[in-house]
Amino acid sequence: MPSGKADSPITIRPARPGELAELSILCIRSKAVWGYSADFLAACRPKLALRAEDLATSHVAVARRRGHAMGVLQLTVQGDSATLGKLFVEPQALRTGIGRALFAEAVRAARDAGARTLVIDSDPAAAGFFRRMGATAAGEVACDCVPGHTLPQLLLAL
Repeated sequence: MPSGKADSPITIRPARPGELAELSILCIRSKAVWGYSADFLAACRPKLALRAEDLATSHVAVARRRGHAMGVLQLTVQGDSATLGKLFVEPQALRTGIGRALFAEAVRAARDAGARTLVIDSDPAAAGFFRRMGATAAGEVACDCVPGHTLPQLLLAL
């Protein structure tokens, strides 16, 4: 697979049904960067998987560079609140602008859908990224895939 170097343009487009398995695996690889155990990742696998119905019920977008998937986001909007369900970047593409581009896409899509607030239940290790994007801490929430594990919750006013 090519490197994630930022020397070629990033394209972001809606995800397609045929690439959901690949994008689900990308989510696991990205989550693994933070040093979680195999058991922890296995417990998270169902939550990190993207399914065909997600394409109908949420905004799922893929970031591509040189023809390869480098990141993915999933955004759900209900009323004036949007929830960022996923934002994952290929490990070798971290710090190349992919995450920032995907976050900008999530904000754009949330605003376009009429949301006024973006809710982010973040991996603890990724919370700093979301704070740099302008989100503020709003407390903690229980992780729905690993009992006893909590996640920082952040909010971004749109």
